[in-house]
Amino acid sequence: MGNELKAIIFDFDGVIAESVNVKTEAFAKMYNQYGNEVVKKVVTHHLSHGGISRFEKFKLYHKELLEIELTNQHLQELANRFSELVVKKVVDAPFVPGALEFIQGNYKYYDLFISSGTPENELKEIMIRKKIYNYFISIFGSPDKKIKHVTTIKKRWNYKQKNILFVGDARSDYEAAKKSNIMFIYRRNTESEEFILDDRVITIADLKIFPTIIERIFDKD
Repeated sequence: MGNELKAIIFDFDGVIAESVNVKTEAFAKMYNQYGNEVVKKVVTHHLSHGGISRFEKFKLYHKELLEIELTNQHLQELANRFSELVVKKVVDAPFVPGALEFIQGNYKYYDLFISSGTPENELKEIMIRKKIYNYFISIFGSPDKKIKHVTTIKKRWNYKQKNILFVGDARSDYEAAKKSNIMFIYRRNTESEEFILDDRVITIADLKIFPTIIERIFDKD
């Protein structure tokens, strides 16, 4: 079929695992020493810019809110502390309803990928510990941005745009899909950032209905 689905790119936090709140709490804890107003601004920005590298956020928050220019060493120290706060909690976080069942039941039929703002090595460790690493063709994280992830996937595996689907819960996911001219499905949750979606974008509450959505979109011929 011309519109056959061949590859699915998933964001991780908020799409595979219910772990968005883990990252939010970690950012709040790391800036707690600077007072409630700073914490409030950090959390608001974080929730409005999901999928962006923590390195970029630390540099921004320190510069804009604290007037501190981070050295590379200090930036790495912050990132290491953040990892210590979040890894075990993300591993322990429940799967988004329907996510694990879809992955286990469909990895033989579709090429599955991850595109995340989490550092790649950390993400791979989390997925190994959650026992889902081997279901995915490849896993992409920071420092590369999501648009580069998608471009690499298309080129390396020779997919046509109409044969790829991106499932995400953040503006960065939507923009990467839109710029790449591939289909996007938006997973909305209680911590999803609010932004304007194209009228054609399908919104889902979880992944339990995902197989039905795929069948409706792609099995038209």
